[in-house]
Amino acid sequence: MIRILVAVWVLVAMAAAFLAPDAKGFQSPALARIVFFHLPCAFLATGYLFAGSFYAVKFLKGRSAERDETESARKSVAANELGYLFAVLTMVTGILFSYVQWGTWWQWDPRQTSFLMLLLLYSAYFALRSAHGDPDRREVVASAYAVALVLPAVFLIFVFPRLPQIANVSFHPTQTIQQGQFDRNYWTVLLANFFGLLMLSVPLFRLRIRAEALAHRRFGEATGAAARATITRKS
Repeated sequence: MIRILVAVWVLVAMAAAFLAPDAKGFQSPALARIVFFHLPCAFLATGYLFAGSFYAVKFLKGRSAERDETESARKSVAANELGYLFAVLTMVTGILFSYVQWGTWWQWDPRQTSFLMLLLLYSAYFALRSAHGDPDRREVVASAYAVALVLPAVFLIFVFPRLPQIANVSFHPTQTIQQGQFDRNYWTVLLANFFGLLMLSVPLFRLRIRAEALAHRRFGEATGAAARATITRKS
């Protein structure tokens, strides 16, 4: 029943995105509705990426206190993967918005550049994970990196784009949003899409945690079988 309600919510929110009146204050008001998907993806990307760092801290603290925080490590990687997915969607929709509003796919706007840097930093996180075959070692190294990413992420998302010398030259419609120039109907549809994507992402988050647990279990079984085979050969 809940899945049906979520599906109905998402369909209604998406329909509302196309039926909402054109936005004011944009060069192409009709196509400005891209923000109905761009902003929710940006919000979710930020939330999940910081959640990944939170669970990484929890995992490392538990490890130092000799507590089993394996579940926190799984939640960290699941959150970071979803955050990265939404960050990519944010970048893609932002590039589309740039093209329909400013006539160019990429113009090295400070907002675009800072978000690209964030994506590169999180790409390194996944490269770091893939470089370690041992799950225990991989979780420790990846969690430490996720914690270290907090400060640059805060700077690139919240500080750098709002510096006066940056905000004054950026084409990003931050002022249009912050100064309340969005129609109330626009905010309603935008939040509806945000909650729709959030409800879709939660089951994916839980599924990814279970998949990570299964992979860890299989690695343990394979390691144990290899050790038993080695002992048998020696005996």
